[in-house]
Amino acid sequence: MSNLNYKHLRYFWMVARSGSIAKAAQQLHLTPQSISGQLTEFADTLGVELFRRVGRRLELTDTGSRILRHAEDIFSAGDALLEVVRDQAATQVSVFRVGVSDSVSKAVACRLVAPALTLDEPTRLVCREGRLSALLADMAVHRLDLIITDRAMPSHLSVRAYSHLLGESELGVFATAALAATLSGPFPACLNHAPLLLPGEDVAIHSRLMQWLHTHVPRLRVVGDFDDSAMIKAFGQTGAGLFFAPAAIAETICAQYGVVMLDTIPTLREQVYAITTERRISHPATRAIREAAREALSAGTIDVTT
Repeated sequence: MSNLNYKHLRYFWMVARSGSIAKAAQQLHLTPQSISGQLTEFADTLGVELFRRVGRRLELTDTGSRILRHAEDIFSAGDALLEVVRDQAATQVSVFRVGVSDSVSKAVACRLVAPALTLDEPTRLVCREGRLSALLADMAVHRLDLIITDRAMPSHLSVRAYSHLLGESELGVFATAALAATLSGPFPACLNHAPLLLPGEDVAIHSRLMQWLHTHVPRLRVVGDFDDSAMIKAFGQTGAGLFFAPAAIAETICAQYGVVMLDTIPTLREQVYAITTERRISHPATRAIREAAREALSAGTIDVTT
């Protein structure tokens, strides 16, 4: 084999992503028989098995998985190239891609990222939300310029990226007024037997919060765990339980979800990080976000790093 057939590679990529030949054929506007024949020819040319059949579905072989990772990089680069050409041909707008970890408060993320839209150079903001591991994978193939998250860059990952601490806030305890009225005694004793909505194990504050609760709330009653910060607030809004969130944005949380803040936990501080591929921040949008942290996050109980 002297040359790679990129048409065959795209067919393979579409089948691997969609999970079946029929779905890929529908997306490509081709017949399943045509796709199947092209896949067979591609596998024969490479001299490897790409899929194994498990019941009615196709499953990638180990070799197929490795080829898929390369195909993702190739077509991602192609899409990025087309996007750059379209953008430059239209308005010369710079694109800044931000990933927001689903464990980070959306109010905090919005407040930090918004200044990227007010730069002197016209900028189009692209925001993606998800788990930190998935966002870091996107950053590794240059699909993201910056990630807003609640923890530093994990040391066990091979992604070349750097953590920048933007600020931290005391943790606040929130509940609907009706639920708060059912509590008795001083804080934190009033949390005994109270229904609690907790951040999930993927959230950075989880383990420290659990230690604090086991120390101060012996009669713990947990009714739910949530990895997504917006979901936990939505359940809190219904009165399903008390929840924990950054005290620095208490005013926003109370107004948006119709809740009250009972108290704060000064010994527990939720942190906000920016992860970039730069050791020293130089991108104009990233600098604007850092400055936003110094100003917006320094209000109330947040201490911002210098």
